[in-house]
Amino acid sequence: MTHLWVRAEQRPNEDRTGLTPGGAKALLDAGIKVTVEESSVRAIPLQGYRDAGCAIAAENSWPTAPADAIIFGLKELPEDGTPLPHRHIMFGHAFKGQHSGKALLDRFAAGGGTLYDLEYLVDEAGRRVAAFGYWAGYAGAAVTLKAWCAQQHGEICGPVGVYPGKDALLAELKAELKATQADIPSAIVIGAMGRVGTGAADLCEAMGISVTKWDMAETASGGPFPEILNHDLFLNCIFARPGTPVFVPQEALTADRKLSAIGDVACDPDSDYNPVPVYSQATSWDAPALRVATDPVMDVMAIDNLPSMLPVESSQDYAAQLLPSLLTLGDLKAGVWGRAEATFREFVPV
Repeated sequence: MTHLWVRAEQRPNEDRTGLTPGGAKALLDAGIKVTVEESSVRAIPLQGYRDAGCAIAAENSWPTAPADAIIFGLKELPEDGTPLPHRHIMFGHAFKGQHSGKALLDRFAAGGGTLYDLEYLVDEAGRRVAAFGYWAGYAGAAVTLKAWCAQQHGEICGPVGVYPGKDALLAELKAELKATQADIPSAIVIGAMGRVGTGAADLCEAMGISVTKWDMAETASGGPFPEILNHDLFLNCIFARPGTPVFVPQEALTADRKLSAIGDVACDPDSDYNPVPVYSQATSWDAPALRVATDPVMDVMAIDNLPSMLPVESSQDYAAQLLPSLLTLGDLKAGVWGRAEATFREFVPV
């Protein structure tokens, strides 16, 4: 019998899960055994999994799970160097030359396990079957707006945290925006047709912000794009790759502009193709905004785990997208799982 073991997340500020109780019940009904670890942080209560009929295991007990169990989590494992003998489903961040990724692959090689990287679960057309993009855009726009509001008081954005739901986030933002006593800012979203850009635009519109929505057609010229500087907020929602234009060049820091808050939701500061080369390091929950210019002011928001701010909505959305693939776990050599293993074997041959 196929056995899916849902581990507790161990990364700080990570309350999400990739399987809801409803999804667990669907797997059980399909003949897949489901074990769910206890968790001190998971946004969805354990009782729902109990009621669905899942087996319950102690928090972080996955290293001693049965050898045939498929370990399922979202974010990285603790970097303790131990060999990994199990099959794991997670975001490994291991195939793009990252230093920590090489160490992770070495652990799989040492243990004989397999990584099915969630980023590389793709359909026949190469499109990812599940992604957190919408809520990354939504939360990223929210924090960027927070940075702009702080600027109106001569401050820089303070720490951010987890919200019980989007309504709580919107209520807080509306109070902060009102407290500025300033005109409602304008925003421009690059990649507005995609999941990330749609989330960013939806947050802005929920706050009454006028949004200019650009996508491939509007950026095909390759730039420069002086229109971006005429908006208060700029939200980059496309990932860096060869041929990506530069949207905010270094000279923009001292230019005559309205632009004062950038949300680089894609968060690619280390990429050679970074389309926002006015900053070079990601920001964090504790320090969400990086001030890159003072006259006039410009702050950059570039947090890499934005959907974790809204763990309930992002978990429900992602889990619904992923469930059809989880239901095919009985045949790991076919479909999305076969393709994901083929990618892994390029780096860790049998």
